[in-house]
Amino acid sequence: MGTDMKSILLNIRAKYHEMGPGERRIADLLTTSPDAILPLSIGQFAQKAGCGNATLVRFSKRLGLSGYQELKIAIAQEIASISSENEQISPTDTCYAMFTKRLRDIQVSLQKTRLVLKPAAMDAAAHKIMAARQIVIFGLGNSASVAQDAQHKFLRIGLNASACSDNHLQLIIASHLDKDCVAIGISHSGKSTDIVEALKLARINHATTICVTNYETSPITEVSDICLFTQSEETQHSILAMSSRIAQLTIFDAIYTYIVANTGNKTVEAIRNTETALKDKKL
Repeated sequence: MGTDMKSILLNIRAKYHEMGPGERRIADLLTTSPDAILPLSIGQFAQKAGCGNATLVRFSKRLGLSGYQELKIAIAQEIASISSENEQISPTDTCYAMFTKRLRDIQVSLQKTRLVLKPAAMDAAAHKIMAARQIVIFGLGNSASVAQDAQHKFLRIGLNASACSDNHLQLIIASHLDKDCVAIGISHSGKSTDIVEALKLARINHATTICVTNYETSPITEVSDICLFTQSEETQHSILAMSSRIAQLTIFDAIYTYIVANTGNKTVEAIRNTETALKDKKL
């Protein structure tokens, strides 16, 4: 087969923006209910998706597959793979067993995030952040701690960064940004009304807007100049969204590392000044 079957659903998401209306209906069906395709013939699935057989074949070939039958096989393999990866936590598990299962979930999430992150988008985000007069990071709920961590990293290397987890202050801050500023919104669902509104206002004021989200077709992407995607499917036992937060933290850590590696003596001096300022805070 012509593509990595374990990443077929991620491949669909990555190519979604290239697709026409008929192909997008197919993509929406497969990403929402991938098992729906398994018992259906090409004609039956085409009817379900509201498109022609030729559109299904074209969709398959876009993904590097020979046709509909190979698409079905790829989806079936991925479903089996996901089922084996997402081993459910049981009340009878020991605490250590639960730890190993959560660790496996996090590892899978990071691997999948690697597949959906666009290298050019990461580079663009890093360069905009490096050059910004002011950087603001918006996060609410579970995302607030990620915003705080990003602020901490950027401040350590001398960037003018601040995190905000108050929805009123987010709008106030966004209203005072300009073309030399960067506004970053973190929302796993991409549907947080307050974060979307803050980025929208920042964009109206000509700031560069960056989002970190799990869903490519979510509202936050419509108000973002640069989109950084994670891929984490949280379970009923993971109410604090650990896998998605680890993926988000790793994205910011990579951007931080890139900036350090590409700004030379200025950043080294900023780090040294930070360490000097903090040296009396340790025994």
